[in-house]
Amino acid sequence: MDINQLEECFEKFDKESHKFDRIEKKFSTRPDLHAFILLDKLIPSDFDIITAAEHDEIYLDGNLEVLAFVATEDDIRDLIRCGVMLNESASCLYMFA
Repeated sequence: MDINQLEECFEKFDKESHKFDRIEKKFSTRPDLHAFILLDKLIPSDFDIITAAEHDEIYLDGNLEVLAFVATEDDIRDLIRCGVMLNESASCLYMFA
């Protein structure tokens, strides 16, 4: 998929937000940790996964172009189920802290 398809995928699964109980194969019992592990599997990096924090939001490391290339719709749906959101204007992923 490309960036536009990635954005559409986030919109498509918007109603799945924070429905961690629907994830079948969990890497952790914690939604945030599951999301971090999944992102690390999809976009491996040597940097911290949390790149910034502002008020009640944390911003996550990850190149959206790479994510779009490697992620499946199921991966995106599971990230959304963990509370991960897409900030289109800043071109990044974030979560509420």
